[in-house]
Amino acid sequence: MSFFKEAKKLSSELRAVHVTLQSLLSDQSELSAQTQNTEQELPAELLVRLIQQRLNQIDCFNRGWVLEGIPQSRLQALSLQQAGVIPEHVVMLEAPDDVLLERTRGKLVDPLTGDVYHQNFIWPDDDAVAERLETDQSRTERQRLADLQRYRREVTGLSSAYQHILKVINSDQPHTDVYQQVLSFIRTRSYCRTPRILLLGPPGSGKSHQARLLSEKYKMVDVCCGQLLRSVAADGSDLGQEIQPYLDDGRPVPDSLVLKVLDERLSRVDCSCRGWILHGFPRDLQQAKSLQQTQIQPNRVFLLELTDDVCVERISLRATDPVSGERFHLVTRPAPSSEVQNRLKTRPEDSAHTLTHTLSQYRTHTAALQSVYPDAVHIDADQDPRSVFETLESLLTAH
Repeated sequence: MSFFKEAKKLSSELRAVHVTLQSLLSDQSELSAQTQNTEQELPAELLVRLIQQRLNQIDCFNRGWVLEGIPQSRLQALSLQQAGVIPEHVVMLEAPDDVLLERTRGKLVDPLTGDVYHQNFIWPDDDAVAERLETDQSRTERQRLADLQRYRREVTGLSSAYQHILKVINSDQPHTDVYQQVLSFIRTRSYCRTPRILLLGPPGSGKSHQARLLSEKYKMVDVCCGQLLRSVAADGSDLGQEIQPYLDDGRPVPDSLVLKVLDERLSRVDCSCRGWILHGFPRDLQQAKSLQQTQIQPNRVFLLELTDDVCVERISLRATDPVSGERFHLVTRPAPSSEVQNRLKTRPEDSAHTLTHTLSQYRTHTAALQSVYPDAVHIDADQDPRSVFETLESLLTAH
C-alpha cells in the first residue's frame, strides 16, 4: 500500500512539494511538537491543522503539492474538505490483499534518504544505494495485517468523499506502468482546476455584471471587494469597526485591512470548493504585489477594456439601492420595481468629478498591473454584455 515512489517521482516531475505524514510530524513547529505527546492515532482536528500549516507555506502555494497517504479515513477526508483543503486530483492505487502483504514484507529503506524500495519490485539502479538498504522494521506482521484490514474498512468511504476527482489504478503491474497511468490522469484532468478568476477593468467596464453572470451559471462565488468591505463593516466585528471610519469619511481602506478581509472570505469552504471571481481589487501595482504575497492567487485573469467616454456614459446610468446595497443599471440590470427605482441613489464615487479622477488613476496604473499579470486575457467590453459573457465563457471552457 506504499505510494512513496510514485508520489516522490510525481512531485519531482511536476515540481510540486511532496508532503507525507512523516514530513509533517518531523516539522519543527510548535504544532508538530504537540503530536509528540500523542501515542495513538492523530485526532482528525490536529492532523488537519498540521496539513493546513504546511500547505499554507509559500512553496506549497506557488508550486502545488502532492499529499501522500493522507487522508486515511472518511472522517479525515471530510475534515480536510471542511477546512478548505481540496485536491484537484485523487489517485487510489489498488491491488489484491496477498500482493499488498507481500510488498510490505519485502520493503527496504535507504537510511540516508528515507527512500523506499522492494527486494523484488523496486530495486535501486545505484549499487551504492543498494548496498546500504535496510529491511523495514517499523511494523510487525500483525500490525501490517491490521493496517490492511483498517484500509479495507475505510476505502469505500474515502472513495465516496472524492468520487468526482478520483482515479483508481491497478498497482499490481510494473512500477513504470503505474506511474505513467498516474501522470496521464493528472495531465488530462488539469483543466478541472477550481476557477479562481480575477476581473480587471476601468469603472463601468462591466466587471460586476460579468461576475454576477458567471456566478449564476457556474456557481462560483462572486466577491466584489467594495461590497465585501461594506458587509464586514456592518457586521460589528473588530475588523469591521476598524474599516467603518474609512467608509464613513470616503477614504480608501488600507491595503492591510482589505487583504485581511479578502483572505478570510476566499479561504471559506464555498470558495475552495466552487471557485471565486474577485473584482474591485487590486487597483494599482502595490496592491497587486501585496496580493501576490498572500494565498489569494488567481489562475485566470481577464482585463475588460473600454474607453473613458463609454465608461462615463455607462456609469451615468447606474445607481444603488440604499436599503439592500444592490447596484442597478438602467439598461443591463433595471430595478425590479418602481418602489426600488424611486429610492435609488447615485454613490459619491460615481459622481462626474470623482469618476474623472478614478479613470485617470486607472489609466496611470494599468500598465503596471499588466506587468504583474502578463498572461491576462484582454477582452473588448465595448459590446453587448451578453457578447462579453460569451467571450469569457469560451475562454474559461477552453482551459
